[in-house]
Amino acid sequence: MAKIRVVVVDDSALVRSLLTEIINREPDMSCVGAASDPIVAREMIRNLDPDVITLDVEMPRMDGIDFLSRLMRLRPTPVVMVSTLTERGAEVTLKALELGAVDFVAKPKIGVADGLRQLGADITEKIRTAAQARVRKLVTAPSPAPGASAPRAAAPAASLGLCRPRRLCSSALRPAAPRPPRRC
Repeated sequence: MAKIRVVVVDDSALVRSLLTEIINREPDMSCVGAASDPIVAREMIRNLDPDVITLDVEMPRMDGIDFLSRLMRLRPTPVVMVSTLTERGAEVTLKALELGAVDFVAKPKIGVADGLRQLGADITEKIRTAAQARVRKLVTAPSPAPGASAPRAAAPAASLGLCRPRRLCSSALRPAAPRPPRRC
């Protein structure tokens, strides 16, 4: 069986080193690259074609959430977020999952080296799960033209076909002669 190919993206040299060590200890995984920021990672991902990416949130030159959004639009790849900011229920975690991240691991805020080693089994299990995931291309609505207002979202019930659309009546469209009110 082929090893799961992982690219680690984190601005901390210590975290990159620890994650590489944790991943390479596993017989079914190989850390094929480690990048200090998303700009370096972009080229690495293009060249190495990893099965899974671990991604930090706070990094120089581009944050992990922006990079995740671009990655999922251009080259969908399973991603496990690894950050001090990614905790259950945190806004950044929910955003990452919404954009297509498969899972997250909260980095320890104190004692990073020992904490990550203790989380090793959790991290590698999430990487294995991510490798099985089928990620889809992120589709975003086009931006409205300058000066135009953004289109309004349809009501969920209408979009699901659960109710019939109604015609809207406007008094400005009615003829000048009085008529009995119509039901719309």
